[in-house]
Amino acid sequence: MKVTRLQVVARGLRNRCPNCGAPTLFRKGSWFDVNKECPSCGLRFERDEGFFLGSMSLNYGVTLVCFLTPVMLLAYKGVLTTTAAIILAGAGSIGFPLLFYRSSRSWWLMQYYALFPLHLPANKDAGGRQDGDENV
Repeated sequence: MKVTRLQVVARGLRNRCPNCGAPTLFRKGSWFDVNKECPSCGLRFERDEGFFLGSMSLNYGVTLVCFLTPVMLLAYKGVLTTTAAIILAGAGSIGFPLLFYRSSRSWWLMQYYALFPLHLPANKDAGGRQDGDENV
C-alpha cells in the first residue's frame, strides 16, 4: 500500500486529505464548508449522500462524554451549583459541537479510510485494480 493506515490516521487528526495529505478538507476562509473533493488529488470526500451523518453522531458522543458528563458529575458532587451546571451545560452543548465540528468531519473520514485503505485512489494501480487483487 502506498498510503498506510497510520498515515490515514495522522492525516485525519490534522484535518487533511486522507489520500494526498493536502490541507484541503475544508474550503479556505470557511469554518463549516467541506470541499466536495480534494482540489489537489480529486478524492471525493462524501462517498454517498448522507455519508457525514456519522460525524454528527461522533460529535454528539464526544460532547456528551467529554463535556456534559463531567459537568453533571461536578454538579452531583456539589462542586458546581445546579444553576451553574445548567448554564454551563446549555452553553457547552451548543459551543462544544461548533468547536469540534471540523475535527468530527475529519475523524469520520479518517475512520472510514483507516478501515478501508484500499478504497483510496493512491492505493490503486494505473489499471484501476486495488493492490492485492488477483490477476483474472
